[in-house]
Amino acid sequence: MQEAFGDEFFVAGIQLADLASEITRKYFREKLDVKHKSDCHPVTIVDQKVEQSLREWLTVNYPDHGIIGEEYAAQNILAKYTWTIDPIDGTVAFATGKPVFATLIALLEDGVPMLGIIDQPIINERFIGVRGSGAWVNGKKMTTSNQSVLSKARLNATTPYMFKTDEDRDAFQRLHRQVNITGWGGDAYAYGLLADGHIDIILEADLGFYDVAALRPIIEESGGIITDWDGNNISHENFDGKCLACANSQLHEAVLKTIKE
Repeated sequence: MQEAFGDEFFVAGIQLADLASEITRKYFREKLDVKHKSDCHPVTIVDQKVEQSLREWLTVNYPDHGIIGEEYAAQNILAKYTWTIDPIDGTVAFATGKPVFATLIALLEDGVPMLGIIDQPIINERFIGVRGSGAWVNGKKMTTSNQSVLSKARLNATTPYMFKTDEDRDAFQRLHRQVNITGWGGDAYAYGLLADGHIDIILEADLGFYDVAALRPIIEESGGIITDWDGNNISHENFDGKCLACANSQLHEAVLKTIKE
């Protein structure tokens, strides 16, 4: 981890997370208007403030890098290095005073996520993954669960409302009937818990690339797997909004078989 801390981009990611944390802590549990975007997803002024601040910092420090964010248009995405930003993953949680939202930051090199950060500023948990180096939560090395039996697994998803079609709802219900317990909520924070061994499977839909880019280094470097529902690596070009994260390859294979039945 010391080697990772010495990396310029790693330090940049930490600075971005610190900047976002300062803003979200300031507004947490304050009275905020919640509006809805054209895609019906909620947004607050804090989502916009965080992303604006991070974009301004990147423009000053890395003007040649690309940026993909939730609230504003992507820029220079063909650059060798591109940052993805989800300023508040879990706007509903943030707006209702629940400390399980997170800021997501990733750095892609030639389209591949090399650095991922899930930052929860209220309970002061920061999950970090660096490709080829490892993944940590607050400096502690993370390892996913070794649970490989589907009937004993712990399943999670943010909300049942994210499954928009009958086909998607049926797939989730098939999986729900096969596992030991199913939990709801957590947004991106739940993926950090999977990386740290507390959740075994997350199956979700209706996501954006900025929702998942930061997750891949964290989960993979912890020993887990994260793909789309067909088992393919997730990229900005081909992502259909469906994400499956599992603690290990055995569970991943079992889940893919179950949801495709």
